[in-house]
Amino acid sequence: MTIDNQSQRADSSPLRRIFSSVFAILQTRLELIGIELAEEKDRLLGVLFLGLAAMMLATMALIALTALVAIAFWDTYRWQALAGITAVYAIAAVVCAVKARSGLVNAPIVFEATLAEFEKDRDIFHKP
Repeated sequence: MTIDNQSQRADSSPLRRIFSSVFAILQTRLELIGIELAEEKDRLLGVLFLGLAAMMLATMALIALTALVAIAFWDTYRWQALAGITAVYAIAAVVCAVKARSGLVNAPIVFEATLAEFEKDRDIFHKP
Protein backbone atom coordinates (compact mmCIF):
# COMPACT_ATOMS: atom_id res chain seq x y z
CA MET A 1 0.00 0.00 0.00
CA THR A 2 2.91 2.36 0.54
CA ILE A 3 4.01 1.88 -3.06
CA ASP A 4 0.56 2.94 -4.27
CA ASN A 5 0.60 6.00 -2.01
CA GLN A 6 4.07 6.99 -3.19
CA SER A 7 3.11 6.64 -6.86
CA GLN A 8 -0.01 8.74 -6.28
CA ARG A 9 2.09 11.41 -4.58
CA ALA A 10 4.62 11.33 -7.42
CA ASP A 11 1.86 11.62 -10.01
CA SER A 12 0.34 14.62 -8.29
CA SER A 13 3.55 16.44 -7.49
CA PRO A 14 3.46 20.21 -8.03
CA LEU A 15 6.32 20.09 -10.52
CA ARG A 16 4.51 17.52 -12.65
CA ARG A 17 1.32 19.62 -12.57
CA ILE A 18 3.26 22.74 -13.59
CA PHE A 19 4.88 20.93 -16.52
CA SER A 20 1.52 19.52 -17.53
CA SER A 21 -0.01 23.01 -17.46
CA VAL A 22 2.86 24.51 -19.44
CA PHE A 23 2.61 21.82 -22.11
CA ALA A 24 -1.16 22.26 -22.29
CA ILE A 25 -0.71 26.00 -22.77
CA LEU A 26 1.92 25.43 -25.47
CA GLN A 27 -0.34 22.97 -27.25
CA THR A 28 -3.20 25.46 -27.21
CA ARG A 29 -0.97 28.21 -28.55
CA LEU A 30 0.38 25.99 -31.33
CA GLU A 31 -3.18 25.08 -32.33
CA LEU A 32 -4.01 28.80 -32.43
CA ILE A 33 -0.98 29.43 -34.66
CA GLY A 34 -2.18 26.68 -37.00
CA ILE A 35 -5.68 28.13 -37.19
CA GLU A 36 -4.38 31.64 -37.87
CA LEU A 37 -2.00 30.33 -40.51
CA ALA A 38 -4.83 28.51 -42.29
CA GLU A 39 -7.03 31.62 -42.16
CA GLU A 40 -4.24 33.79 -43.53
CA LYS A 41 -3.56 31.30 -46.34
CA ASP A 42 -7.24 31.23 -47.32
CA ARG A 43 -7.44 35.03 -47.26
CA LEU A 44 -4.31 35.40 -49.39
CA LEU A 45 -5.49 32.84 -51.95
CA GLY A 46 -8.83 34.63 -52.27
CA VAL A 47 -7.17 38.00 -52.72
CA LEU A 48 -4.68 36.55 -55.21
CA PHE A 49 -7.43 34.97 -57.31
CA LEU A 50 -9.54 38.13 -57.37
CA GLY A 51 -6.48 40.25 -58.12
CA LEU A 52 -5.48 38.07 -61.06
CA ALA A 53 -9.03 38.06 -62.44
CA ALA A 54 -9.20 41.85 -62.12
CA MET A 55 -5.84 42.26 -63.88
CA MET A 56 -6.89 40.00 -66.74
CA LEU A 57 -10.21 41.80 -67.25
CA ALA A 58 -8.60 45.23 -66.93
CA THR A 59 -5.97 44.29 -69.52
CA MET A 60 -8.67 43.21 -71.96
CA ALA A 61 -10.59 46.45 -71.36
CA LEU A 62 -7.45 48.56 -71.87
CA ILE A 63 -6.64 46.79 -75.15
CA ALA A 64 -10.18 47.43 -76.39
CA LEU A 65 -10.05 51.08 -75.25
CA THR A 66 -6.69 51.63 -76.94
CA ALA A 67 -7.98 50.15 -80.20
CA LEU A 68 -11.14 52.26 -79.98
CA VAL A 69 -9.25 55.52 -79.42
CA ALA A 70 -6.71 54.71 -82.12
CA ILE A 71 -9.46 53.98 -84.63
CA ALA A 72 -11.51 57.06 -83.65
CA PHE A 73 -8.58 59.47 -84.07
CA TRP A 74 -6.70 57.67 -86.84
CA ASP A 75 -7.28 60.29 -89.54
CA THR A 76 -6.68 63.42 -87.42
CA TYR A 77 -4.80 63.07 -84.11
CA ARG A 78 -3.55 59.49 -84.03
CA TRP A 79 -0.18 60.17 -82.33
CA GLN A 80 -1.65 62.60 -79.82
CA ALA A 81 -4.47 60.19 -78.94
CA LEU A 82 -2.06 57.29 -78.43
CA ALA A 83 0.26 59.50 -76.34
CA GLY A 84 -2.69 60.58 -74.17
CA ILE A 85 -3.79 56.97 -73.62
CA THR A 86 -0.21 56.02 -72.75
CA ALA A 87 -0.01 58.84 -70.19
CA VAL A 88 -3.29 57.75 -68.59
CA TYR A 89 -2.03 54.14 -68.36
CA ALA A 90 1.27 55.28 -66.83
CA ILE A 91 -0.47 57.44 -64.20
CA ALA A 92 -2.87 54.60 -63.33
CA ALA A 93 0.08 52.21 -62.98
CA VAL A 94 1.87 54.57 -60.59
CA VAL A 95 -1.29 55.00 -58.48
CA CYS A 96 -1.74 51.22 -58.30
CA ALA A 97 1.89 50.68 -57.34
CA VAL A 98 1.67 53.27 -54.55
CA LYS A 99 -1.54 51.70 -53.21
CA ALA A 100 -0.01 48.20 -53.35
CA ARG A 101 3.06 49.36 -51.46
CA SER A 102 0.86 51.06 -48.88
CA GLY A 103 -1.12 47.83 -48.45
CA LEU A 104 2.08 45.90 -47.76
CA VAL A 105 3.47 48.47 -45.35
CA ASN A 106 0.19 48.79 -43.41
CA ALA A 107 -0.57 45.05 -43.33
CA PRO A 108 -1.75 43.63 -40.00
CA ILE A 109 0.68 41.72 -37.84
CA VAL A 110 0.66 38.01 -38.66
CA PHE A 111 -0.29 35.80 -35.68
CA GLU A 112 -1.53 38.81 -33.73
CA ALA A 113 -3.91 36.77 -31.56
CA THR A 114 -1.24 34.18 -30.79
CA LEU A 115 1.25 36.85 -29.79
CA ALA A 116 -1.37 38.44 -27.53
CA GLU A 117 -1.99 35.10 -25.83
CA PHE A 118 1.75 34.54 -25.32
CA GLU A 119 1.93 38.02 -23.79
CA LYS A 120 -0.88 37.16 -21.38
CA ASP A 121 0.87 33.90 -20.47
CA ARG A 122 4.13 35.70 -19.83
CA ASP A 123 2.39 38.25 -17.60
CA ILE A 124 0.72 35.48 -15.59
CA PHE A 125 3.98 33.60 -15.02
CA HIS A 126 5.95 36.76 -14.12
CA LYS A 127 3.52 37.98 -11.48
CA PRO A 128 5.04 37.86 -7.99
